[in-house]
Amino acid sequence: MLIREATTEDWPAIWPFFQQIVTEGETFTFPLDLSEEDGRDWWLLSAPNRTVVDVDDAGVVLGTAKMNRNHMGNGSHIASASYMVDPAHGGQGVGRALCEYTVDWARAAGYRAMQFNAVVETNEYAVKLYRSLGFEVLGTLPEGFRHPTKGYVGLHIMHLAL
Repeated sequence: MLIREATTEDWPAIWPFFQQIVTEGETFTFPLDLSEEDGRDWWLLSAPNRTVVDVDDAGVVLGTAKMNRNHMGNGSHIASASYMVDPAHGGQGVGRALCEYTVDWARAAGYRAMQFNAVVETNEYAVKLYRSLGFEVLGTLPEGFRHPTKGYVGLHIMHLAL
């Protein structure tokens, strides 16, 4: 696997699994009917923020991550990130590689911490991964997310000191 900067040329490979994940409505607080154009604008970030893709030896996009400031102004020393792994490539370490990459990026960029604002508590794989990398749940917004099959579930705020 190789993690590299994402380009607009990667978007046609990202969009199918991005759209699938968003419309399933189980892990992101994005509108379920998000258009391709809006999705691209929300995901492909410009500097100083970044978006990357994880590709295999053949150049197939396995997953993607976006990294950004969590807040502006006097809160701009805290980073955040979001991840999407193509479900066809789940369980292969793509999510872990992307998460480790974003933590390394945040450290190198001088951020003091990373914060995830809305980790759906039923997204057990993500919560387990983030905890394994040292993130802690600071709190949970009760019923902050309307899961399509599990009803109202909590949204974790997760934190990692860098």
